[in-house]
Amino acid sequence: MAEKAFEDEYFDICGGTQAVKEAAAGVWKKYYGNDKFFLKYPKKTIYELLSGSASSWLSEPAVDFEGRIIDFRTFLKKIDETAAAFAAAGITRGDAVTVSMPNIPQALYCFYALSKIGAVPSMIHPLSSADEISQYLSISKSVMLLTVDLFFAKNLAAANECSQKTGRAIKVVVTSVGDELSFIKRTVYEAANKKKIRTGDLPENALTWKQFIAAGRGTETETFGFANGKREDETAVILYSGGTTGTPKGIMLTDLNINALAIQTLAASGETREPGLKMLSVMPLFHGFGLGIGIHMPLVNGVECVLMPRFSVEGYANILRKKKPNFIPGVPTLFEALLRSESLKDTDLSFLKGVFSGGDTLPPDLKDRVDGFLKAHNAKVQIREGYGTTECVTASCLTPCSYNRRGSIGIPFPDTYYMIAKTGTTEDAGTGNEGEICLRGPSVMKGYVDNEEETASALKLHADGLVWLHTGDIGVIDEDGFIYFKQRLKRLIVSSGYNIYPTHVEAVISEHPAVHICCVIGVRDSYKMERVKAFVVVRKGFEAGDALAEDIRNYCREKMIKVAVPKEIEFREDLPRTLVGKVDYRKLEEENNG
Repeated sequence: MAEKAFEDEYFDICGGTQAVKEAAAGVWKKYYGNDKFFLKYPKKTIYELLSGSASSWLSEPAVDFEGRIIDFRTFLKKIDETAAAFAAAGITRGDAVTVSMPNIPQALYCFYALSKIGAVPSMIHPLSSADEISQYLSISKSVMLLTVDLFFAKNLAAANECSQKTGRAIKVVVTSVGDELSFIKRTVYEAANKKKIRTGDLPENALTWKQFIAAGRGTETETFGFANGKREDETAVILYSGGTTGTPKGIMLTDLNINALAIQTLAASGETREPGLKMLSVMPLFHGFGLGIGIHMPLVNGVECVLMPRFSVEGYANILRKKKPNFIPGVPTLFEALLRSESLKDTDLSFLKGVFSGGDTLPPDLKDRVDGFLKAHNAKVQIREGYGTTECVTASCLTPCSYNRRGSIGIPFPDTYYMIAKTGTTEDAGTGNEGEICLRGPSVMKGYVDNEEETASALKLHADGLVWLHTGDIGVIDEDGFIYFKQRLKRLIVSSGYNIYPTHVEAVISEHPAVHICCVIGVRDSYKMERVKAFVVVRKGFEAGDALAEDIRNYCREKMIKVAVPKEIEFREDLPRTLVGKVDYRKLEEENNG
């Protein structure tokens, strides 16, 4: 990484004296060599780390979007233009702005531009339902929403609904994938896109991307950072998680959280900065994995991001063949899909330098098959598994480059410490004993938005006087420091890398007039790892059957993101109960998963 990214002032990483840190890191330091477990984190905002680093390679490519190459000089200019547009629209320090976009250049411009002026990007899934978008807008208290033409109608409806409920005006900016394509590809896209937004069709609280950018021309913007008043504990980004209850929670992340992840990931991966490297950025921006490791980490290290707005197996395979990216992060489902691609049958993958899996547990048999596939296609690397939660942005541990243990999720990132607590306590369970996975380090969130109870449940003070993040996952650490994930302590379904909270799905299904009671579980799936299944007891006067099942699914589609909609609905006369009369979801899981 360029020296310009590291100036004299650094964040003071809490966690005891250096002697205490050395003692705590003793078991993990040996895997890093040359004492790389302790790193320095420049006191910069997200934007400042990017702009400072990029000044060393301005003429090199930053982004490849459908064949259009944007170099770092142009990329920074676009960010500055977008920052001016935000400023002209009245966005200022601390204002939250929701970004509801796929992986397109405009989403990146917004993310960094908001950081430049001290505002807070709230990153959400563009396929979220209108109800979910309205909820995210409410949690973040957003004053602006940016989206794409394909999803404009529901985003506008969500903004209007939220405005009516809160009395807070929300301006909507709509862009098009075609706005950043080359002339030829833009022409083809616009001809095929029947949802093109025309200026004259927009309501008063909406404007096009071109109008938005044009309104900012001539507006001066000063970079707002720690040198001119920003506090270290100020929220820099909001991502979302179900927390411990399944109800959506806004996760407040700081500049240090996001920047530390980028610096840690480079060190943990064992890679060094060299010109011409590429990252295939397919993981979505609303996901900590996609934002932190798929975008910010490569960009601040001068690695070109090959953007993929929408995943398809053949599209992914095509990019691998044509673009030859050196690094491919993804979820297990993605790698399972690649193994089935006929297009990669004779492809030479010797250009790969890193293949990383996260977002869900990588089954040992899938790792074996992916490693075999890579070897058969001349790749000199194996797939490496990481683990983390959105509460620490994303990954916080990774299997070492040259050594791993079967079934392990690896060792902690630099400056990150793991411990296993006795379930339901803050007491150390000890080496080799199962308990709740807890961690601390520079990427751990500051807390949940306006939710002290949930924050206190996740961030707990331990006997050592330090605050640890309780993940809600059960695991164990062996005598050599390798960490093993065993099971989830909280109810959670992970399907294709996305977290789905059964209690949230149950709450939506229960609102359907035909539903008396319901229960939602995850069922093992060879491709998605898990799929959503609902068990429903209908009210008197309604008839169970395929028609009602489809009606319930349609109702869910209006209220939640598509991946959470139950693929299977089983009607029953009653559901199993625990001794205290609650629905026994564990019994249903045992019945369906063996």
